[in-house]
Amino acid sequence: MRWPEGFMWGTGASSTQCEGAAPASDWWLWERDGQAPLSGDGNGFAERYREDFGLLAGLGLTHHRLSIEWARIEPEPGVHDPAAVDHYRSVLSAARDAGIDPWVTLHHFTLPQWFAESGGFLVEANRTGPWARHVDFVADSFGDLTHGWQPINEANYYAKAAYGGRGWPPGHDDPAELSIVEEAIQLANAEAAIRLRGTGAPVSSIFGLSGIVTQDDRSDTHSLARELYDSFWAPGLGLFRDGVLEVKGRSPIERPDLAGAFDMIGFSYYATMGVAEGRLAVHPPGAPVSPLGYGIWADGLGLVLDRLHDEVPDTPLLVAEYGIGTDDDEQRAEYLERGMQITNDAIGRGIDVRGFFHWTAVDNYEWLHGYEVSFGIIDRDRNVRPSASVLAREARG
Repeated sequence: MRWPEGFMWGTGASSTQCEGAAPASDWWLWERDGQAPLSGDGNGFAERYREDFGLLAGLGLTHHRLSIEWARIEPEPGVHDPAAVDHYRSVLSAARDAGIDPWVTLHHFTLPQWFAESGGFLVEANRTGPWARHVDFVADSFGDLTHGWQPINEANYYAKAAYGGRGWPPGHDDPAELSIVEEAIQLANAEAAIRLRGTGAPVSSIFGLSGIVTQDDRSDTHSLARELYDSFWAPGLGLFRDGVLEVKGRSPIERPDLAGAFDMIGFSYYATMGVAEGRLAVHPPGAPVSPLGYGIWADGLGLVLDRLHDEVPDTPLLVAEYGIGTDDDEQRAEYLERGMQITNDAIGRGIDVRGFFHWTAVDNYEWLHGYEVSFGIIDRDRNVRPSASVLAREARG
Protein backbone atom coordinates (compact mmCIF):
# COMPACT_ATOMS: atom_id res chain seq x y z
CA MET A 1 0.00 0.00 0.00
CA ARG A 2 1.10 3.57 -0.70
CA TRP A 3 0.56 6.25 1.93
CA PRO A 4 0.73 10.06 1.93
CA GLU A 5 4.00 11.71 2.86
CA GLY A 6 4.14 12.25 6.62
CA PHE A 7 1.37 9.77 7.40
CA MET A 8 1.43 9.09 11.15
CA TRP A 9 1.87 5.51 12.35
CA GLY A 10 1.36 5.01 16.04
CA THR A 11 -0.14 3.28 19.03
CA GLY A 12 -2.37 4.45 21.85
CA ALA A 13 -2.52 3.78 25.59
CA SER A 14 -3.72 5.35 28.84
CA SER A 15 -2.08 5.99 32.19
CA THR A 16 -4.41 3.90 34.37
CA GLN A 17 -4.28 0.96 31.98
CA CYS A 18 -0.48 1.04 31.75
CA GLU A 19 0.58 2.36 35.16
CA GLY A 20 -2.31 1.13 37.30
CA ALA A 21 -4.80 3.32 39.11
CA ALA A 22 -3.42 6.37 40.89
CA PRO A 23 -4.06 6.22 44.67
CA ALA A 24 -5.70 9.65 44.55
CA SER A 25 -8.07 8.71 41.70
CA ASP A 26 -11.72 7.73 41.68
CA TRP A 27 -10.77 4.49 39.91
CA TRP A 28 -8.49 3.45 42.81
CA LEU A 29 -11.44 3.57 45.19
CA TRP A 30 -13.70 1.95 42.60
CA GLU A 31 -11.37 -1.05 42.46
CA ARG A 32 -11.19 -1.30 46.23
CA ASP A 33 -14.96 -1.16 46.49
CA GLY A 34 -15.03 -4.30 44.36
CA GLN A 35 -16.52 -2.54 41.36
CA ALA A 36 -13.61 -3.34 39.02
CA PRO A 37 -10.63 -5.71 38.97
CA LEU A 38 -7.44 -4.49 40.63
CA SER A 39 -5.11 -2.85 38.13
CA GLY A 40 -1.89 -3.20 40.14
CA ASP A 41 0.96 -1.55 38.26
CA GLY A 42 -0.72 -1.92 34.89
CA ASN A 43 1.68 -3.40 32.39
CA GLY A 44 4.70 -1.89 34.10
CA PHE A 45 4.99 1.04 31.71
CA ALA A 46 5.96 3.44 34.51
CA GLU A 47 9.24 1.53 34.88
CA ARG A 48 9.66 0.16 31.35
CA TYR A 49 8.69 3.10 29.16
CA ARG A 50 12.16 3.47 27.63
CA GLU A 51 12.14 -0.19 26.66
CA ASP A 52 8.63 0.14 25.25
CA PHE A 53 9.48 3.16 23.13
CA GLY A 54 12.51 1.31 21.81
CA LEU A 55 10.30 -1.60 20.76
CA LEU A 56 7.86 0.72 19.00
CA ALA A 57 10.63 2.57 17.21
CA GLY A 58 12.05 -0.77 16.12
CA LEU A 59 8.73 -1.48 14.40
CA GLY A 60 9.02 1.74 12.43
CA LEU A 61 6.31 3.55 14.40
CA THR A 62 6.67 7.28 14.82
CA HIS A 63 3.85 8.34 17.17
CA HIS A 64 2.37 7.25 20.50
CA ARG A 65 -0.60 8.56 22.44
CA LEU A 66 -0.47 8.42 26.23
CA SER A 67 -2.34 10.13 29.01
CA ILE A 68 -1.03 12.17 31.90
CA GLU A 69 -2.90 11.10 35.01
CA TRP A 70 -4.52 14.12 36.61
CA ALA A 71 -4.72 12.40 40.01
CA ARG A 72 -0.95 11.82 40.00
CA ILE A 73 0.11 15.35 39.16
CA GLU A 74 -2.59 17.05 41.30
CA PRO A 75 -3.48 14.60 44.09
CA GLU A 76 -5.05 17.39 46.14
CA PRO A 77 -6.86 20.45 44.79
CA GLY A 78 -4.32 23.05 43.75
CA VAL A 79 -1.39 20.96 45.06
CA HIS A 80 0.90 19.57 42.38
CA ASP A 81 3.38 16.76 42.89
CA PRO A 82 6.80 17.75 41.46
CA ALA A 83 7.96 14.12 41.34
CA ALA A 84 4.96 13.12 39.23
CA VAL A 85 5.52 16.05 36.89
CA ASP A 86 9.18 15.12 36.54
CA HIS A 87 8.21 11.50 35.84
CA TYR A 88 5.90 12.42 32.99
CA ARG A 89 8.47 14.82 31.57
CA SER A 90 10.93 11.93 31.59
CA VAL A 91 8.41 9.74 29.77
CA LEU A 92 7.82 12.36 27.08
CA SER A 93 11.56 12.98 26.72
CA ALA A 94 12.23 9.26 26.37
CA ALA A 95 9.64 9.02 23.60
CA ARG A 96 11.27 11.84 21.68
CA ASP A 97 14.73 10.38 22.23
CA ALA A 98 13.49 7.13 20.66
CA GLY A 99 12.11 8.96 17.65
CA ILE A 100 8.50 8.68 18.84
CA ASP A 101 6.36 11.84 18.73
CA PRO A 102 4.11 11.83 21.83
CA TRP A 103 0.46 12.82 21.81
CA VAL A 104 -1.00 13.64 25.21
CA THR A 105 -4.50 13.06 26.57
CA LEU A 106 -5.56 14.96 29.69
CA HIS A 107 -8.59 12.88 30.68
CA HIS A 108 -8.89 9.18 29.91
CA PHE A 109 -11.93 8.11 31.95
CA THR A 110 -10.46 8.67 35.44
CA LEU A 111 -10.61 11.69 37.76
CA PRO A 112 -8.91 12.81 40.96
CA GLN A 113 -11.08 11.66 43.84
CA TRP A 114 -11.28 15.20 45.20
CA PHE A 115 -12.72 16.38 41.87
CA ALA A 116 -15.18 13.49 41.77
CA GLU A 117 -16.29 14.10 45.37
CA SER A 118 -17.01 17.75 44.55
CA GLY A 119 -19.44 16.64 41.84
CA GLY A 120 -17.12 16.12 38.90
CA PHE A 121 -18.45 17.46 35.62
CA LEU A 122 -21.96 17.68 37.07
CA VAL A 123 -20.85 21.00 38.55
CA GLU A 124 -20.26 23.78 36.05
CA ALA A 125 -17.78 25.53 38.34
CA ASN A 126 -15.60 22.41 38.25
CA ARG A 127 -15.32 22.66 34.47
CA THR A 128 -14.52 26.36 34.46
CA GLY A 129 -12.32 26.17 37.58
CA PRO A 130 -10.27 23.05 38.42
CA TRP A 131 -10.53 21.52 34.94
CA ALA A 132 -9.48 24.73 33.21
CA ARG A 133 -6.63 25.09 35.71
CA HIS A 134 -5.54 21.53 34.96
CA VAL A 135 -5.50 22.22 31.22
CA ASP A 136 -3.37 25.32 31.77
CA PHE A 137 -0.97 23.44 34.04
CA VAL A 138 -0.50 20.56 31.60
CA ALA A 139 0.02 22.94 28.69
CA ASP A 140 2.62 24.93 30.63
CA SER A 141 4.37 21.89 32.16
CA PHE A 142 4.52 19.55 29.17
CA GLY A 143 3.88 21.63 26.06
CA ASP A 144 7.55 21.84 25.13
CA LEU A 145 7.76 18.03 24.91
CA THR A 146 4.37 17.27 23.37
CA HIS A 147 3.91 16.73 19.65
CA GLY A 148 0.10 16.84 19.74
CA TRP A 149 -2.91 16.82 22.03
CA GLN A 150 -6.08 14.74 22.28
CA PRO A 151 -7.74 16.41 25.29
CA ILE A 152 -10.51 14.01 26.40
CA ASN A 153 -10.70 10.38 25.41
CA GLU A 154 -14.08 9.43 23.94
CA ALA A 155 -15.84 12.52 25.22
CA ASN A 156 -19.07 11.17 23.73
CA TYR A 157 -18.83 7.96 25.78
CA TYR A 158 -17.55 8.96 29.24
CA ALA A 159 -20.87 10.31 30.53
CA LYS A 160 -22.71 7.17 29.43
CA ALA A 161 -20.14 4.99 31.20
CA ALA A 162 -20.29 6.97 34.45
CA TYR A 163 -23.90 8.20 34.57
CA GLY A 164 -25.70 5.79 32.25
CA GLY A 165 -25.33 2.60 34.27
CA ARG A 166 -22.32 1.18 32.44
CA GLY A 167 -20.05 0.48 35.39
CA TRP A 168 -17.75 3.50 35.66
CA PRO A 169 -17.54 5.61 38.82
CA PRO A 170 -19.64 7.08 40.31
CA GLY A 171 -21.85 4.28 39.01
CA HIS A 172 -25.00 6.33 38.56
CA ASP A 173 -27.85 5.60 36.17
CA ASP A 174 -29.66 8.91 36.01
CA PRO A 175 -30.87 10.44 32.70
CA ALA A 176 -30.80 14.00 34.06
CA GLU A 177 -27.24 13.67 35.35
CA LEU A 178 -26.24 11.93 32.14
CA SER A 179 -27.43 14.88 30.04
CA ILE A 180 -25.65 17.41 32.25
CA VAL A 181 -22.34 15.56 32.08
CA GLU A 182 -22.64 14.87 28.35
CA GLU A 183 -23.01 18.59 27.81
CA ALA A 184 -20.22 19.52 30.21
CA ILE A 185 -17.69 17.03 28.86
CA GLN A 186 -18.18 18.22 25.27
CA LEU A 187 -17.66 21.81 26.38
CA ALA A 188 -14.64 20.82 28.47
CA ASN A 189 -13.15 18.99 25.50
CA ALA A 190 -13.55 21.84 23.03
CA GLU A 191 -12.49 24.52 25.53
CA ALA A 192 -9.36 22.51 26.29
CA ALA A 193 -8.65 22.18 22.57
CA ILE A 194 -8.70 25.96 22.12
CA ARG A 195 -6.29 26.43 25.03
CA LEU A 196 -3.97 23.65 23.88
CA ARG A 197 -3.78 24.98 20.33
CA GLY A 198 -2.13 27.98 21.92
CA THR A 199 0.95 25.81 22.51
CA GLY A 200 1.46 25.59 18.76
CA ALA A 201 0.96 21.81 18.69
CA PRO A 202 -1.88 20.19 16.71
CA VAL A 203 -5.01 19.14 18.56
CA SER A 204 -7.23 16.21 17.63
CA SER A 205 -10.48 14.99 19.08
CA ILE A 206 -10.92 11.34 19.95
CA PHE A 207 -14.59 10.52 19.71
CA GLY A 208 -15.72 6.93 20.12
CA LEU A 209 -17.58 6.32 16.86
CA SER A 210 -19.41 3.36 15.39
CA GLY A 211 -21.19 2.96 12.11
CA ILE A 212 -24.97 2.74 12.55
CA VAL A 213 -26.73 0.33 10.18
CA THR A 214 -30.44 -0.47 10.04
CA GLN A 215 -31.16 -4.13 9.27
CA ASP A 216 -34.87 -3.70 8.50
CA ASP A 217 -37.27 -0.95 7.50
CA ARG A 218 -39.37 -0.82 10.67
CA SER A 219 -40.16 2.61 12.07
CA ASP A 220 -38.84 1.70 15.52
CA THR A 221 -35.58 0.55 13.94
CA HIS A 222 -35.11 3.87 12.16
CA SER A 223 -36.11 5.74 15.30
CA LEU A 224 -33.45 4.00 17.39
CA ALA A 225 -30.82 4.53 14.68
CA ARG A 226 -31.56 8.24 14.81
CA GLU A 227 -31.36 8.25 18.60
CA LEU A 228 -27.95 6.58 18.43
CA TYR A 229 -26.70 9.17 15.97
CA ASP A 230 -28.07 12.02 18.08
CA SER A 231 -26.37 10.57 21.16
CA PHE A 232 -22.96 9.47 19.88
CA TRP A 233 -22.29 11.59 16.80
CA ALA A 234 -24.29 14.79 16.76
CA PRO A 235 -23.19 16.63 19.95
CA GLY A 236 -19.44 16.68 19.33
CA LEU A 237 -19.64 17.13 15.57
CA GLY A 238 -22.34 19.77 15.84
CA LEU A 239 -20.28 21.80 18.30
CA PHE A 240 -17.19 21.49 16.09
CA ARG A 241 -18.92 22.21 12.79
CA ASP A 242 -21.60 24.72 13.76
CA GLY A 243 -20.66 26.03 17.19
CA VAL A 244 -23.93 24.65 18.57
CA LEU A 245 -24.10 21.92 21.20
CA GLU A 246 -27.31 19.89 21.32
CA VAL A 247 -27.68 17.22 23.98
CA LYS A 248 -30.89 15.31 24.67
CA GLY A 249 -32.70 16.77 27.66
CA ARG A 250 -30.82 20.09 27.50
CA SER A 251 -31.41 23.36 25.69
CA PRO A 252 -29.08 24.00 22.73
CA ILE A 253 -25.98 26.00 23.60
CA GLU A 254 -24.51 28.40 21.05
CA ARG A 255 -20.73 28.60 21.34
CA PRO A 256 -19.38 29.98 18.05
CA ASP A 257 -16.00 30.38 19.73
CA LEU A 258 -15.73 26.58 19.89
CA ALA A 259 -16.48 25.93 16.22
CA GLY A 260 -13.39 24.48 14.55
CA ALA A 261 -11.73 23.85 17.91
CA PHE A 262 -9.79 20.83 16.62
CA ASP A 263 -7.19 20.64 13.87
CA MET A 264 -8.27 17.07 13.16
CA ILE A 265 -11.28 14.94 13.98
CA GLY A 266 -9.84 11.80 15.51
CA PHE A 267 -11.87 8.82 16.58
CA SER A 268 -11.73 5.30 17.93
CA TYR A 269 -13.41 2.45 16.04
CA TYR A 270 -14.25 -0.94 17.52
CA ALA A 271 -17.66 -1.97 16.22
CA THR A 272 -20.65 -1.15 14.07
CA MET A 273 -24.06 -0.79 15.70
CA GLY A 274 -26.71 -2.82 13.95
CA VAL A 275 -30.35 -1.99 14.60
CA ALA A 276 -33.05 -4.59 14.00
CA GLU A 277 -36.65 -4.78 15.23
CA GLY A 278 -36.09 -1.58 17.16
CA ARG A 279 -33.19 -3.00 19.17
CA LEU A 280 -29.41 -3.07 19.00
CA ALA A 281 -28.05 -6.04 17.08
CA VAL A 282 -24.68 -7.43 16.08
CA HIS A 283 -23.65 -6.19 12.66
CA PRO A 284 -23.29 -7.78 10.27
CA PRO A 285 -25.65 -10.54 11.44
CA GLY A 286 -23.62 -13.59 12.41
CA ALA A 287 -20.36 -11.67 12.86
CA PRO A 288 -18.01 -13.08 15.51
CA VAL A 289 -18.41 -11.40 18.88
CA SER A 290 -15.47 -10.04 20.86
CA PRO A 291 -14.89 -10.83 24.55
CA LEU A 292 -16.24 -7.33 25.25
CA GLY A 293 -19.56 -8.18 23.64
CA TYR A 294 -19.56 -6.38 20.29
CA GLY A 295 -19.43 -7.70 16.75
CA ILE A 296 -16.04 -7.84 15.05
CA TRP A 297 -16.24 -6.20 11.63
CA ALA A 298 -13.30 -4.22 10.28
CA ASP A 299 -15.26 -2.91 7.30
CA GLY A 300 -17.28 -0.66 9.60
CA LEU A 301 -14.22 1.56 9.82
CA GLY A 302 -14.96 2.60 6.26
CA LEU A 303 -18.51 3.58 7.21
CA VAL A 304 -17.16 5.91 9.89
CA LEU A 305 -14.57 7.47 7.58
CA ASP A 306 -17.17 8.05 4.87
CA ARG A 307 -19.70 9.57 7.24
CA LEU A 308 -17.16 11.87 8.85
CA HIS A 309 -16.04 13.01 5.42
CA ASP A 310 -19.66 13.81 4.59
CA GLU A 311 -20.16 15.67 7.88
CA VAL A 312 -16.89 17.65 7.97
CA PRO A 313 -15.49 17.39 4.42
CA ASP A 314 -12.76 19.99 4.84
CA THR A 315 -11.37 18.63 8.11
CA PRO A 316 -8.49 16.11 8.28
CA LEU A 317 -9.34 12.83 9.99
CA LEU A 318 -7.28 10.62 12.30
CA VAL A 319 -7.83 6.95 13.08
CA ALA A 320 -6.85 7.52 16.70
CA GLU A 321 -7.73 4.04 18.00
CA TYR A 322 -8.25 0.82 16.10
CA GLY A 323 -7.73 -2.62 17.57
CA ILE A 324 -9.25 -5.87 18.71
CA GLY A 325 -9.34 -7.70 22.03
CA THR A 326 -8.42 -11.31 21.33
CA ASP A 327 -6.04 -14.08 22.34
CA ASP A 328 -5.87 -15.11 18.68
CA ASP A 329 -3.00 -13.12 17.22
CA GLU A 330 -3.74 -14.39 13.75
CA GLN A 331 -7.17 -12.80 14.06
CA ARG A 332 -5.52 -9.58 15.25
CA ALA A 333 -3.20 -9.58 12.25
CA GLU A 334 -6.08 -10.09 9.83
CA TYR A 335 -8.17 -7.39 11.51
CA LEU A 336 -5.24 -4.99 11.43
CA GLU A 337 -4.50 -5.75 7.79
CA ARG A 338 -8.11 -5.12 6.83
CA GLY A 339 -8.31 -1.88 8.82
CA MET A 340 -5.24 -0.48 7.11
CA GLN A 341 -6.57 -1.49 3.70
CA ILE A 342 -9.88 0.25 4.42
CA THR A 343 -8.02 3.38 5.52
CA ASN A 344 -5.86 3.29 2.41
CA ASP A 345 -8.93 2.88 0.22
CA ALA A 346 -10.54 5.89 1.91
CA ILE A 347 -7.47 7.99 1.16
CA GLY A 348 -7.72 6.80 -2.44
CA ARG A 349 -11.31 8.12 -2.53
CA GLY A 350 -10.04 11.56 -1.55
CA ILE A 351 -10.60 11.43 2.21
CA ASP A 352 -7.86 13.28 4.09
CA VAL A 353 -6.73 10.76 6.72
CA ARG A 354 -3.57 11.85 8.52
CA GLY A 355 -2.68 8.79 10.61
CA PHE A 356 -3.47 5.34 11.98
CA PHE A 357 -2.96 4.51 15.68
CA HIS A 358 -3.31 0.91 16.83
CA TRP A 359 -4.79 0.13 20.24
CA THR A 360 -2.60 -0.89 21.87
CA ALA A 361 1.16 -1.32 22.07
CA VAL A 362 1.62 -3.56 25.14
CA ASP A 363 -1.20 -5.64 26.64
CA ASN A 364 -2.73 -3.64 29.46
CA TYR A 365 -5.50 -3.41 32.04
CA GLU A 366 -8.95 -3.41 30.48
CA TRP A 367 -11.21 -1.50 32.89
CA LEU A 368 -13.99 -3.94 33.82
CA HIS A 369 -12.16 -7.02 32.50
CA GLY A 370 -8.78 -6.72 34.19
CA TYR A 371 -6.11 -8.62 32.29
CA GLU A 372 -8.44 -11.12 30.61
CA VAL A 373 -8.45 -9.40 27.21
CA SER A 374 -5.37 -8.85 25.04
CA PHE A 375 -5.24 -5.83 22.75
CA GLY A 376 -1.47 -5.47 22.33
CA ILE A 377 0.90 -6.19 19.49
CA ILE A 378 3.34 -6.81 22.37
CA ASP A 379 2.58 -8.96 25.42
CA ARG A 380 3.23 -7.93 29.03
CA ASP A 381 6.55 -9.81 29.02
CA ARG A 382 7.56 -7.60 26.07
CA ASN A 383 7.44 -10.35 23.48
CA VAL A 384 6.59 -8.79 20.14
CA ARG A 385 3.70 -10.67 18.55
CA PRO A 386 3.65 -11.65 14.86
CA SER A 387 0.74 -9.22 14.29
CA ALA A 388 3.17 -6.36 14.94
CA SER A 389 4.87 -7.16 11.64
CA VAL A 390 1.67 -6.27 9.78
CA LEU A 391 1.76 -2.76 11.22
CA ALA A 392 5.53 -2.50 10.86
CA ARG A 393 5.44 -3.39 7.17
CA GLU A 394 3.30 -0.37 6.34
CA ALA A 395 4.98 1.97 8.84
CA ARG A 396 8.41 1.25 7.41
CA GLY A 397 7.21 1.64 3.85
